[in-house]
Amino acid sequence: MKSSLVVFLKEVRENLRDKRTVINTFVTGPLIAPLIFVLAFQFGVNSMLEKAEKPLPVPVVGAANAPDLIAALKQLGMDQKPAIANPEAAVRAQNANVVLRIPADYGNAWRRGEPAQVEVIFDASQRDSDQAADRLRNMLKAVDARVASLRLLARGLSPALIQPIAIADRDQSTPQSRAGIMFSMLPYFFIIGIFIGGMALAIDTTAGERERQSLEPLFANPVPRWQILLGKLSATSLFALVTVLLSIIAFSIAGHFMPSEKLGMTLDIGVRFTVLTMIVMLPLGVLLACLQTLVAAFARSYREAQTYLSLLMFVPAIPTFVLAFLPYKAQAWMYAVPVVGQQAAILRLLRGDPVGAADIALCVACSTVAAAIVWVITERIYGSERLAISA
Repeated sequence: MKSSLVVFLKEVRENLRDKRTVINTFVTGPLIAPLIFVLAFQFGVNSMLEKAEKPLPVPVVGAANAPDLIAALKQLGMDQKPAIANPEAAVRAQNANVVLRIPADYGNAWRRGEPAQVEVIFDASQRDSDQAADRLRNMLKAVDARVASLRLLARGLSPALIQPIAIADRDQSTPQSRAGIMFSMLPYFFIIGIFIGGMALAIDTTAGERERQSLEPLFANPVPRWQILLGKLSATSLFALVTVLLSIIAFSIAGHFMPSEKLGMTLDIGVRFTVLTMIVMLPLGVLLACLQTLVAAFARSYREAQTYLSLLMFVPAIPTFVLAFLPYKAQAWMYAVPVVGQQAAILRLLRGDPVGAADIALCVACSTVAAAIVWVITERIYGSERLAISA
């Protein structure tokens, strides 16, 4: 085991000497995702709230046909703009987000007590247009409900007659669980981060040394191959796990700069979340380190190993990316599947939902078994004399 420690310290020291790799692993990787989250969240939320608070500019065609309606809409926040000759073309050209058109027969239908039609012209393929149309429709619905109640009262009837069912919402979500929807991509960044964190070292300790022809002298030492492999995998796993830890810390700091409270959300990444996340990620880090080293052992050069591992990245990336957007209920069997189990556990922790000790134990145990299987395969590859040959 002393030989494994020597190899471990050697790989760590040599990797720390490569400033570019250290910056990419410990700085760029953990910080880029939180930075993107902060900027995107700040811009998106502030832009959305700013638009919701400002008056809604709406060109109105046929405003003279419904002066009372226009006055009511202005009270609700509509900013009337001059009519446009061709509303449909203006909306398609993005010269206007939404246009309200009031037909000439609106007044006659209104006086007869019949439904008076108005047209909301928008383009659903444009986000600003769709949001503006939703806001205008809500204003129209508010005016519609108010007028309907007044007409019933004028006839001596209660407005409650047209509302036979009273709906009372009982939202069971919490600010933290609502944040789980907005930040459902966090497990994806953690899992991909642990892969990227160990990738450079996994390549360098196997394919890199093979290309530099330094692997054969290392194997010539009277040390069992499995001890050499253990030292290399320990160093790779360490860098991968440190990358995840730095990423968690970066997101916890970034959470203080996100205006999530304005949306009724709370991003709580505290000590409990960090500890439990690192526990479930530990065996996954070892598993991915074994896989990376195994794949790199088949490459004859550093560049070839980079190509192989770039393709291997799709293995953890695809399920985590899909589960980030796919609604599902965590089942017991999910914790037994590596990557999927970590995704489910981290997302539940992020939502503030209770995660049982049995679920965490199952996740850790199954990922450990998978890591042990890949370790055995990798050890056999390391025992081959062909591995030390660079050409």
